[in-house]
Amino acid sequence: MPLTAEKIIPTTEVLEPRARDSWTHTRDGDPRGFIDSDQLKELWIHTGTACNLSCPFCLEGSHPGDGRIPGMKLSDVRPFIHEALDMGVEQFSFTGGEPFVIRDFVNILDYASQHRPCFVLTNATDPLLKRRHQVLPLLDNPYPIHFRVSLDFPDAARHDMDRGEGSFDKALEGIRWLVDQGFKVSIARQSDPVEDPEQVEWDFRAIFHDRGIPQTLAFTAFPDLGTPGSDDGSPEITENCMEKYPTRESRAHFMCTYTRMLVKKNDQVRVFACTLVDDDPDYDLGGTLAESMDERIMLRHHRCFACYRFGASCGAPE
Repeated sequence: MPLTAEKIIPTTEVLEPRARDSWTHTRDGDPRGFIDSDQLKELWIHTGTACNLSCPFCLEGSHPGDGRIPGMKLSDVRPFIHEALDMGVEQFSFTGGEPFVIRDFVNILDYASQHRPCFVLTNATDPLLKRRHQVLPLLDNPYPIHFRVSLDFPDAARHDMDRGEGSFDKALEGIRWLVDQGFKVSIARQSDPVEDPEQVEWDFRAIFHDRGIPQTLAFTAFPDLGTPGSDDGSPEITENCMEKYPTRESRAHFMCTYTRMLVKKNDQVRVFACTLVDDDPDYDLGGTLAESMDERIMLRHHRCFACYRFGASCGAPE
């Protein structure tokens, strides 16, 4: 039976939901803020979500034996390392999980540090300490390796409440060993809304002094970024919000401008926009670095607000 005029849906009613898709528009229907990528400077490699610790606040939801993101192998990342080199990448960076839990990680780090400086996020506890004999020879590679160690609070009891008994002392042991060998080390700590940052870092340095660790180590403080799939209710970023970042130079602090992250999904390596959004498949930008740099990044994930508000960066401090 032919459609009557009353049964034909007006064109505007069909297109409006698509025009206000959550990727491009906020819940209120405003055009969403976005980033157009520039040159690739830093390539992050997600080594896998397996970790020796089980921290309730972990933004990856990592824990022992976790296979949500499988462990990387050197054969997985080698083609991307060379693609990145062809694109002018300046640094290779690594996150997890705990990278040193992954069997092939030292081989990956050895290969990467033959080509560019490397940056590793680690808890510096047993997985690192058990592989010291493998890590030490990396000092002789052409490019340096910088380790950023997670040390949440300058209080062993508070730190160990979430990371497990003895993890504070183990991390300090790992920090001291890395420093004593000649590796560059910095500290990732948790921020507290009511803290006095200078006092917190003073308390850390007092502990370092007692443990024979240099008091000059740099700190990077992070807010609670939430567990995978969570939403902390951060404000949505509209195009109007981005008016204070009108130039390429002023938007350059957003990680998605200059970084990408490799994430293994089943048996395939995919390229995600940055280190904070691998829990959202819409930030899967393809199977090559080149194609990923052509994609416009919509600032939809609630963790994007951390970059917007604080200029947050997972990278190494200057």
